[in-house]
Amino acid sequence: MEIAKGMSVFQSLRYVGVDESLLNPIFLRVISCSLHLGLFLVILGLCCWNTIRRDNNAGHKQSSTRNARFLYYKSTLFCSIGLAIFSFVLCLLTHFYWYRNGWSEEKIITLLDFALKLLAWLSISVFLHTQFLNSCETKYPLVLRVWWGLFFFVSCYCLVIDLVYGEKNQSLPTQFCIPDVIFTLMGLFFCFVGFIVKKESEENMLQEPLLNGSVANGMDSKKSTGDQTVTPYANANIFSLFTFSWMGPLISVGNKKTLDLEDVPQLHFDDSVKGSFPIFREKLESVGGGNSNRVTTFMLVKALVFTARKEIVLSALFVLLYALASYVGPYLIDTLVQYLNGKRDFDNEGYVLVAAFFVAKLVECLAQRHWFFKVQQGGYRARAALVSKIYNKGLTLSCQSKQSHTSGEIINFMTVDAERIGDFGWYMHDPWMVIIQVALALMILYKNLGLAAIAAFVATIIVMLANIPLGSLQEKFQEKLMESKDRRMKATSEVLRNMRILKLQAWEMKFLSRILDLRTTEAGWLMKYVYTSAMTTFVFWVAPTFVSVTTFGAAMLMGIPLESGKILSALATFRILQEPIYNLPDTISMIAQTKVSLDRIASFLSLDDLQPDVIEKLPKGSSDEAIEIVGGNFAWDASTSTPLLKDVNLRVLNGMRVAICGTVGSGKSSLLSSILGEMPKLSGTIKLSGTKAYVAQSPWIQSGKIEENILFGKEMQREKYDKVLEACSLKKDLEILSFGDQTEIGERGINLSGGQKQRIQIARALYQDADVYLFDDPFSAVDAHTGSHLFSECIMGLLNSKTVLYVTHQVEFLPAADLILVMKDGRISETGKYNDLLKLGSDFMELVGAHQEALTAIDTVKGEALRKSEEMTGDNTNVQKDKNISDGQNGKVDDIVGTKGQIVQEEEREKGSVGFSVYWKYITTAYGGALVPFMLLAQVGFQLLQIGSNYWMAWATPVSKSEPPPVGSSTLIIVYVALGIASALCILARTMFLVTAGYKTASLLFHKMHLCIFRAPMSFFDATPSGRILNRVSE
Repeated sequence: MEIAKGMSVFQSLRYVGVDESLLNPIFLRVISCSLHLGLFLVILGLCCWNTIRRDNNAGHKQSSTRNARFLYYKSTLFCSIGLAIFSFVLCLLTHFYWYRNGWSEEKIITLLDFALKLLAWLSISVFLHTQFLNSCETKYPLVLRVWWGLFFFVSCYCLVIDLVYGEKNQSLPTQFCIPDVIFTLMGLFFCFVGFIVKKESEENMLQEPLLNGSVANGMDSKKSTGDQTVTPYANANIFSLFTFSWMGPLISVGNKKTLDLEDVPQLHFDDSVKGSFPIFREKLESVGGGNSNRVTTFMLVKALVFTARKEIVLSALFVLLYALASYVGPYLIDTLVQYLNGKRDFDNEGYVLVAAFFVAKLVECLAQRHWFFKVQQGGYRARAALVSKIYNKGLTLSCQSKQSHTSGEIINFMTVDAERIGDFGWYMHDPWMVIIQVALALMILYKNLGLAAIAAFVATIIVMLANIPLGSLQEKFQEKLMESKDRRMKATSEVLRNMRILKLQAWEMKFLSRILDLRTTEAGWLMKYVYTSAMTTFVFWVAPTFVSVTTFGAAMLMGIPLESGKILSALATFRILQEPIYNLPDTISMIAQTKVSLDRIASFLSLDDLQPDVIEKLPKGSSDEAIEIVGGNFAWDASTSTPLLKDVNLRVLNGMRVAICGTVGSGKSSLLSSILGEMPKLSGTIKLSGTKAYVAQSPWIQSGKIEENILFGKEMQREKYDKVLEACSLKKDLEILSFGDQTEIGERGINLSGGQKQRIQIARALYQDADVYLFDDPFSAVDAHTGSHLFSECIMGLLNSKTVLYVTHQVEFLPAADLILVMKDGRISETGKYNDLLKLGSDFMELVGAHQEALTAIDTVKGEALRKSEEMTGDNTNVQKDKNISDGQNGKVDDIVGTKGQIVQEEEREKGSVGFSVYWKYITTAYGGALVPFMLLAQVGFQLLQIGSNYWMAWATPVSKSEPPPVGSSTLIIVYVALGIASALCILARTMFLVTAGYKTASLLFHKMHLCIFRAPMSFFDATPSGRILNRVSE
């Protein structure tokens, strides 16, 4: 036994065959001297070679890469300089210390080793700063990387020998051990930057690199902003992923200035919508058997899981690792208590326990961070895929489906339901993680308390079963809450869309009262939901106390002795078990909410789409006919047997201009809708060759720049773009506007006249360069002169070789048509050319005659008004007024728009931290903050009682079986139960106060926000998109 205790690491090394000469410090110092001397000579040779090569190439211009762009370059340089200084200090200290105590061969070699280290690290520093900085290398030189590896190996070897000699001589050589520890750590860092880290220009583009050769090529250097690059996460190495150091450059930029959108790099392809949505769509179609209009909740869940399958699996592994690491502490607490009381199972047990606690906590923290990161990543992918699917579904809905769901409801799907489904990732693993954590807890409890662990298991099951009625209530209230919110959002969306009418009629307060009535109904369900959540929180804060009391009581009844170490281990176990039990109501609530959201989205995705087989699409040039309709019968209601358009037969050749005319309600617009495929087909066939473009009767303008509205996602072709502007008479308008075609258009083009909006819409269609164009009376929104110009330049000019169908009420545009369709009562009553139809003298003749009579009447009224105006104001005023009338007909408000400039402004945001005044205003909104002191008092009382209950159990139980207990068993349990009940009452009070204050604050803020919105001037709604407002009021 004594021999075994006296065996040292040194002897162990000898036993395994290690020569004792290899453990001699002199031998190690000689090796170190040789390595550093060799490195110094190599570096010196490299510097000489680079100098000679640079002199030979002096007459040639060469681009250079400043390798300061390497990650950790500055750190590497500073560490090299630091090691040189450190070696110099060691050299001085060693010299003066041994100078007084005499010299020896070992001391001389050690001093020489420090001196050569000084030269080596100094030469490396000079090389990095001069030669390597301006070289064209893409990675650190091989000589340096090999040297760093050897340096790390030798430093580790020296440190091991120091420890061996320390154990052998019962003392560590401080003068060697401390430098070797520092050299080992530095060697590890150099190996990391030499063999693992990539160049920053390859991995991290957040900085602003200069373009190589920009000076030689006469180009200005351009900054690479973050939004033009891919996130460093895409190319991060394993160490960077493990430590999240790939976020360092972005954090560094944020430390220097407030981050803007352009500072944030683009997402990796797999995390972007382009990467996640196709996977989700294909899986959803495959599980649905190709029928995308019949989506069930299960199909939706299956597609979402498949989309984020990688993140789900990885996060599950991290969850398991986290659960295992979190129970290491409770498992070892009893052992630590016994060790502190003098019990030793083996030598250095304390160090091993401390190391185990440290490693377990480190693993627990890292696993938890990666768990959170992965579930967030998967949640964002799922949310992005859902939002894209909802948006695409909104574009293909049939007319009946659109009537049943407003834009406000669709926004609710994207902002509330999709976000909730994405957030479910936080709770995804909780159900099975609870099982694992309960199993681990029972194992620890069985180790410490024996069969009393069965009582803990029963108590845990009772607590979990208590979730069933609470979860059922929460699901019911959540469903009712979302239904009432949909009704309110539908009303709010309609009000915002027609706010100009409400302002003109002074109906704001009347409609505000209606919205507040809907909010009152919603608030009723909200109150029930939040108070149910409060009761759930109370029940599960009581749960750990209930489980611990049950367990300790059962242990006493079974005669199992309670010791302080076992009690502390059990309490720590209950504390960890408290988290999943505490989160269980939130998990059940989230499951209920997510199920409701999944059901709602699945129901929306199951709505009827436009009939995909309405039109038989043919490739361009495959047929002489651009459009062909045979026996077509159409109706807006697909289930009806009475068609709205009857017996439509139409044959339009490529390049024809077809005019469609008729009285109001005769079916002209419906005919275009049927060609577009928007109108359900009851019977017949439609064939369309090539691509199509449509110009609606009411202009559709998106919020953005005029240029963006015209290009509509197409690439800019300047020559084509200028021709389109000229043809649509937009150049003069753009010259008047302060920002030209970069002028921001308000929502629905609110800062443009009706004619301007219509011309922008026509320009958008022309720029698309489609094969077939459908115009639904676009010239009615402009004056006669502008209309004639648009017709001649667009339809007769740029679209001369295209197939064009245009609806018009203006007879002067009919003679230019190759074919005229006369609509009456949903039928094509007459077809032919202009002169041929006039000769027939039927419906077309009546239409032309009515138009001529209307024009005569208008001219008479205008002439009479002009005569009276001349009499009252004179010729000059008359001319100006006539000009104003003309401008009024054009609807031009260019001067107003020009002075306004960019009417739509970006959202403002505050910079810096949130001030105390904001928090103070929030907490004092409800009841003047009267409930806040009670909340704080209840929280403080809860924490003190929790600490007191744990302290009581540790104090009132003996350290070991041999010591008598300080108090009796009944006293122990009674006091602990009293403390637990008191803490539960405190948490109940805190939760009720918090819910009451939060509900009241939400109600007051809702009323104030809506009152401000409805009292805002019309300019606010012109400059603020309704989607931005709906986002605020939907929360």
